[in-house]
Amino acid sequence: MAVVIAALLPVFILIALGVVLKHSLMRLDTQWHGLERLTYYVLFPMLLIQTLVKADLDKVPVAGVGGALLLSSLVMSLLCLALRPALARLDIDGPAFTSIFQGATRWQTYVALSVSANLFGDIGLALASVAMVAIIPLVNVFSVAVLAHYASPNKQSVGAIVMTVASNPLIWACAIGLLVNVLHLPLPKIWHEVADALSRSSLAIGLLVTGAGLHLNGLLRPSVGAAIGVAFKLVLMPLIALLLALWFGLTGTSLAIIAVCAAVPTSPSAYVLARQMGGDAPLLAQIITLQTILAAITMPIAIALVA
Repeated sequence: MAVVIAALLPVFILIALGVVLKHSLMRLDTQWHGLERLTYYVLFPMLLIQTLVKADLDKVPVAGVGGALLLSSLVMSLLCLALRPALARLDIDGPAFTSIFQGATRWQTYVALSVSANLFGDIGLALASVAMVAIIPLVNVFSVAVLAHYASPNKQSVGAIVMTVASNPLIWACAIGLLVNVLHLPLPKIWHEVADALSRSSLAIGLLVTGAGLHLNGLLRPSVGAAIGVAFKLVLMPLIALLLALWFGLTGTSLAIIAVCAAVPTSPSAYVLARQMGGDAPLLAQIITLQTILAAITMPIAIALVA
């Protein structure tokens, strides 16, 4: 447990520093918006490409890790949809349901990769990157489709949903990194020097941006929807993922990475998507903030159970 907490502590310190900076040195939203775009479109994709280019995929159980997390995301998505009638009886309307859905199924990639790297180094980073390849396309398709059906005043066509997913820079980064790795394409030294420099800054800036995006108002009296979103993501999702991982026969580092990826809070990008497509953005902001705070408690427990 001490090792796990030591790996998590720098991550949550950077998130807390982001909160402090947002309310002191960098109060303008435009400053953080610029950093968010830089991280999302340049720094983070470069980290993914470089990690996958360098990864020795022959030494990691790609199918097992990716399959377990893919199935866990699918199971959680179907469970949320199955519970829609019951949630409606709790006065949770369509837009609020989409926020619970996103809160239960999406994951905070900055936290997952940071913790994986802190715990297991390059192997952990490679495994977490493989997990991203499995999870990101599925959760993006499901999130956009659910928002289009339950919240968006203008229903999205299948083509629009496909274009939203296809334009995700993280998906492209994973595809490029895997392609270069599998085909053993040579890259010049200057590429690695530039890519490594950009990669080193991506996680720290991403965690600061995560902290700056937290909404601390109303945390002492969370709504029913927020409580459900927190319980689904921080308790139920890790349980489902770990059971599937054990069913796949995963052990050791691979099993621990499953715990890390399943136990992280929801991605702040879900909030942006909710605002764009008519979801209950204030509810989702509360879910993300509560999950991020409580994950400092639940993540060490989930990881320590299998590490």
